[in-house]
Amino acid sequence: MFESLAEMIALAETKKQPLHHIIITREAELTDRTPETIWSLMRKRLEVMRHSAEEGVSSPVRSLSGISGGDARKLWRHLESGYQPITGPILSRAIARAMAVNEVNAGMGCIVATPTAGSAGILPGVLLTLQEAYGFSDEDLINALFTASGVGAVIARRASISGAAGGCQAETGSAAAMAAAASVELLGGTPHQSGQAVAITLKNMLGLVCDPVAGLVEVPCVKRNAAGAAQCFIAVDLAMAGVESVIPPDEVIDAMARIGRRMDPSLKETAEGGLAATPTGRRLAQMIWQGKPPEELEKRHPAP
Repeated sequence: MFESLAEMIALAETKKQPLHHIIITREAELTDRTPETIWSLMRKRLEVMRHSAEEGVSSPVRSLSGISGGDARKLWRHLESGYQPITGPILSRAIARAMAVNEVNAGMGCIVATPTAGSAGILPGVLLTLQEAYGFSDEDLINALFTASGVGAVIARRASISGAAGGCQAETGSAAAMAAAASVELLGGTPHQSGQAVAITLKNMLGLVCDPVAGLVEVPCVKRNAAGAAQCFIAVDLAMAGVESVIPPDEVIDAMARIGRRMDPSLKETAEGGLAATPTGRRLAQMIWQGKPPEELEKRHPAP
């Protein structure tokens, strides 16, 4: 789609158009579909995102393995009880929704990979919560999703969005960066500020390893979606204030690619290192591989 964020941002600034418009136009050119058709397809994706977020906070969604599930509902109920979160009402609800979507994924539910299943909660968690807080329309969110997709396409081209290739920095890092760019546009920021939000987000997540317990997209993936939403909001606030990254966005992406290539294979989705290699991680994996029933794992991860 685009070779770099610099190219995409420069085109938006030259044409005095928002990023989403530039991206929709380019997508139409590449696919030979009308902008209306492309936009309609994105609306369907938003509907899936909303459904998965609502499903995960309205009732506990447990995985088949039994090692994850119900945490999003637990946090949501805590917030609904009147608890005043130190993260504030917007971030805390975004965190709950981000975890909810990832728990639905672990429970074999339907989600939108943004950009991967393991990082699928960050973008909907952030955007749906901003809609709730600021009253954005569905049309606004759909346009923001195009901005996110354009950023994701550049990251995929210049680096990777795969945990197996680049570690979790390539998954939750990319998702958080996509959400940051989209959020800045939603809040009235410039294309340049969206790019700065991408750079700031990714800089804070460089080197993050992919170490899923038992090789499942559950532990620590669910809670890393929560962390990704937080990193996104940090970057958005900084970018909207005019704070800029000393290292340009494309150079940050390239740095992520180099780090991913140098990362030890045990830390790239193989479940051979990191948290997966801890005594508890190995014990849980053994229980799952031996087909232990969920009720035995319930003692380690009780339902709310």
